[in-house]
Order: sequence, then structure tokens, then C-alpha cells
Amino acid sequence: MTNKNQSEATDLDFSERPVPSEGRMPKINLMMAFWAVCSAIFYMVVAAAMARTYGTANALIGIVLTVIAYGVINGVISRYSMKTGLTVALFSKVLFGHFGAVVATLIFFATALYYAVFEGYVMALVLAEWSNMSMAVATAIVVILGVALIFGSVQHWLDKFNGVLLPVYVIGMLIAVGMAVAEFGYPSGWLTRVPEGGASPWGWLHTFAYYMGVWVLMMFTFDYARFGQEKDAAFHSRITFGIPFYAMTFLFSGIVGILLDSMIPTDGLSEASIVLGLLELMGVGGLLLVWVTQSRINTANFYLATVNFESFIRKVTGVKMSKVVAGCMIGVIAYVLMMADVFSYILQALAYQGVFVVAWVGVALAHILSRTYQDRFNGHVELNNDYIPAFNPCGLVAWGGAAFTGIVIMNIPAIAGFSAPATFLFAYVIYELGLRFAKEEWYVAGLK
Repeated sequence: MTNKNQSEATDLDFSERPVPSEGRMPKINLMMAFWAVCSAIFYMVVAAAMARTYGTANALIGIVLTVIAYGVINGVISRYSMKTGLTVALFSKVLFGHFGAVVATLIFFATALYYAVFEGYVMALVLAEWSNMSMAVATAIVVILGVALIFGSVQHWLDKFNGVLLPVYVIGMLIAVGMAVAEFGYPSGWLTRVPEGGASPWGWLHTFAYYMGVWVLMMFTFDYARFGQEKDAAFHSRITFGIPFYAMTFLFSGIVGILLDSMIPTDGLSEASIVLGLLELMGVGGLLLVWVTQSRINTANFYLATVNFESFIRKVTGVKMSKVVAGCMIGVIAYVLMMADVFSYILQALAYQGVFVVAWVGVALAHILSRTYQDRFNGHVELNNDYIPAFNPCGLVAWGGAAFTGIVIMNIPAIAGFSAPATFLFAYVIYELGLRFAKEEWYVAGLK
């Protein structure tokens, strides 16, 4: 066996080539691996914040619309990913050229890393509070365990780990709500709660637009769906990556978060306040619940941060880094960020990165659905760098123009809430229009 074949045989993540048929997973296994993403405390906090800001009814309407939109868009994306077996990094080469795609890979790994930092910090906080150990030690334990869990690959470990913990998460959240009702009483007015001064009639739309800031889950979908078998495409597009998944991720978590926020007295609203409230309410049960929920989501965060970091380093330096080395480096970076207390800066960075992610989704969806591309280029997907230009003007103009538009709107207070929808529409329309005038060498160069 040649060195190249040996490398490919041990590349269980298929980071540099489409996933072959032998690398695909049974449908339930893939479903359990991906459904790790549904259990972040973050989703509970976002829903509670929307209810506080716009009223519970507006928040729930916006969440239901979010569930539908996420389900439809990810249904399309997952089918394409299963058909091609591509990663976000490989697909971005088609959209933006092999050098332009480096930026997409950087944004993806950085965003996944930031979420790993947030969720890991919550785990460290509750562990330190419960055990009286220092945050430095608690954070080190969280990072070491988080990185260690991803070394088994999606196919051989993460599906089983997250499948076992899924019912623990669901039952644990229901118990938490039950205990809060027993302790503080049922909040009879939670469904009709409105902010001081009344609810905005457009609160549901602002809620929907806010959830677009988490469209990095479309990238998560792309990198997980490639492990699905094409014969299971209908199941995965409807269930694994479809509306049922987002009903669990946003609606179930949202209702739990709104209820707990209505009952548990806290100073302000944050992930920290929610988890410390659970710890006070449930004791060691709260500790276990937080660790179950956050361990599940962080397997996805650390995994995607690691494989995209590998890809980014390879593209920039030409160095092929092993997954173990890349994972350990991601762990060190995560630890430093957690201990440096730079969360306000990370939140600001995420807001700007979110604009680029929404723009990426707009371009990606336009490409996948475009009849123009099918007719002009026969749907060709070129992955050989020898035949891919460094930059694809069609994709880069749409992506960059949409991101610039979104950032400008985001900094105009009166319309800042509509930054994400405007970004998506700009990216989709400009890319589709650009395809009508695109040159063949923008997609496949060097062929005679």
C-alpha cells in the first residue's frame, strides 16, 4: 500500500476527500452523533432572553418559524452533502476558489472553537462551584475530557456516546422543570408575559432574525451529513437534520429555558445564571445534568473545530497535522481563552462572524438550488487544485458583498435587527445573478 493510500485508509474523518461509500454510517448512528448539537444551555438562554425582550408569545412564534426555516434549509443542504460527500472546506473551494475557501474554513473552525469555549466554561463553572476546586483546575479537566472524547471519530464513538446521553438530557430537563415548579410554584402568567412598556408587534420577526445568528449549524449539518448513506437521504433530510431536530434544539430547549427563567430567581440572565440556578435547585443532579448537556454539544464543537483547524493549517502551510496534534492544540487555545476572560470580545467576534456565516449559507444554497449552474456547468464539482482557480469572482463578490452589507446594517441601530435577513437575501440573489455571467474558468481552470 502506498503512503497516500495508507494515509487515506486511516483518515476516518475524510477531511481532504469526499466520504466514500464504505465511510458512510447507518442512519440511526448518524442521527445520534448529530443530535449531540441539540442540548446546549445556550439555546435555553437565548429563548429566555427573547421572551424577556419581546414577550413570551412573540418569542415562541419566532422560534416556531425558526424551526421551520432551519428544517427546510438543512434538508436541502443535507441532501447535497450526502450526494457529494463533501466537507464545508471542499465545497467552499467550488464556491470561492481554492484560496478563497481558506477564509471559510477559518471562520468555521473559529466559530466552533468559540462555542466550545462558551459551553466548556459553563461546565468548568458548575464543577468549580460544586467542588470548591479552582477555576484553573476545573477548566483543565473540562478541556482534557472534551478533547479526549473526539479522538474516536464520528463513526466509531460519538454516535454511541451521544445516543446514550440523549434520554438523560430530555428526562433531566423535565425533572428540572418539575423541581422548579415544586420549589417556586407554577408561573401561571409565563405565556402572556411581556416586557415593561408592552411587546413590540414585530417581536416575533426580531426573534427569528436573532436566531439567524446561529446559522453556523448549517455548516455543522454539511460536515455531518456527508457521512449519511444516499439511500437514507429522505430520513436524514426530514428527521436527522430536519424539523424534528430543530423542534428539540430550539422549541423544547426554549420552553424549558423560558419556564426556568420565569421561576428561578437570578441576578440577570446568562448561561452562568441558569447553570448555577440548576445547581442550587438540584444539587449533584444539577451538576450531572449540566455536564451531560454540555458534554454532548461540546463533542460536536471540539470535533468540528479540530478537523477544520487541520484543514486550515494544511491549506496555509502545506503541513498535514494529525488529528491528535490538532485536537490538543485546539484544547490549549480553548483553555487559554477560557482563563483569559475574553468573553465580551468573543461575543463581538461571533456577531461579525455570524454575518459571514449567513452570507456563506446564502451562496451555498443558491449554488445547490441553481438551475443556472446545472445548465451552464452540468453540476460539475471539481476538487483538484490543479484545475481550480485561486479565486472565484462569482462566489467571492456575493459572499463579500453580502457580509459587507450585513455589517453596515448591523451598525445602524434602527435596522440592526434585520442585518441577517438582508445578508442572506443579498448573497443568494447576487450569486444566482452572477452565475448567468460567470466564466467557465472561474470554476474549472486549466482544462483544454
